[in-house]
Amino acid sequence: MANIKQQIKRVRTNEKARLANASFKSGLKTSVKAVLASTNKEEATALLAVAYKKLDKAQAKGFVHKNLVSRKKSQLASYVNSLN
Repeated sequence: MANIKQQIKRVRTNEKARLANASFKSGLKTSVKAVLASTNKEEATALLAVAYKKLDKAQAKGFVHKNLVSRKKSQLASYVNSLN
């Protein structure tokens, strides 16, 4: 553990941020899986909107790369369109 007061504070702050980031990423993965798990087109469409919002927010905050967001959106849209 650091002896410098500012570094001790920084360690605490980094840990809080790490936990918040992990929670956000977990929620993002859950929303993507929810879309893929749904078999009803109307339900999947509603879940798709939530997943899109979370993906866009993750990209804006810098949690994930923009190409990952683009790829996931494409995959999810393709899945939802394939439902009857």
